[in-house]
Amino acid sequence: MQRTGGKAVAWKVHEDGIAEVVMDRPPVNALPVAGWFELAETVRRLGADEAVRVVVLRAEGRGFNAGVDLKEIQADPGHEALIGANRGCFAAFAAVYECAVPVIAAVHGHCLGGGIGLVGNADIVVAAEDATFGLPEVDRGALGAATHLARLVPQHRMRAMVYTAEPVTARELHAWGSVLSVVPAERLREEAFAVARRIATKHGRVIRAAKEALNGIDLWDVRRSYRYEQGFTFELNLSGVSDEARAAFVEGRAARSDR
Repeated sequence: MQRTGGKAVAWKVHEDGIAEVVMDRPPVNALPVAGWFELAETVRRLGADEAVRVVVLRAEGRGFNAGVDLKEIQADPGHEALIGANRGCFAAFAAVYECAVPVIAAVHGHCLGGGIGLVGNADIVVAAEDATFGLPEVDRGALGAATHLARLVPQHRMRAMVYTAEPVTARELHAWGSVLSVVPAERLREEAFAVARRIATKHGRVIRAAKEALNGIDLWDVRRSYRYEQGFTFELNLSGVSDEARAAFVEGRAARSDR
């Protein structure tokens, strides 16, 4: 695997035209600001490579992705880290959605927050039996990625998940049709590559045209709707609510509330 110059993402283009992108930032794959931009740049560059037919996005470690690094944001006395995290997530989610070739997300363990943004914008999702998917944003004093969660679960379940911050399992997503297959964790990479190989055998130009066409007929603009959500996160930060929620998470205590 090759590194992009950063510390959170590795990648490799295999001989059959399958590009493999791996997130690896212990302990839980919560990416810092630089990591989100690193991921975005990697996916875009691979999609622009005519030798690439399909991208497999996966992770090493305890889980797929735990969202943004809240400790990085909380350590910043100003707002630069928060702005960077919002812009970095926006860039990474858009890079997956707009990648010129299909992106297969291979999910194990936890997929939280920003992880939902990546998976919800992927073309195909395969998951390990231990995979869980959730948006803990309300518990962290933030909003975002409901846009992408709505592409994975029915509307009323999505609302319940946002309000309660409770996750769902890979089996539930498989029953709803948003996860293609669920396999034992040790077979996850093999399953993702099996699907990728079926795509890689197709005519590359046709597959790229299909990706562009499918994005063109999408029912809503994921970039605009996610940016709209981010506006409420900024409001909550200006009010001071988000800072207290993040501090409570970092310090391992219950958040104080005036309601």
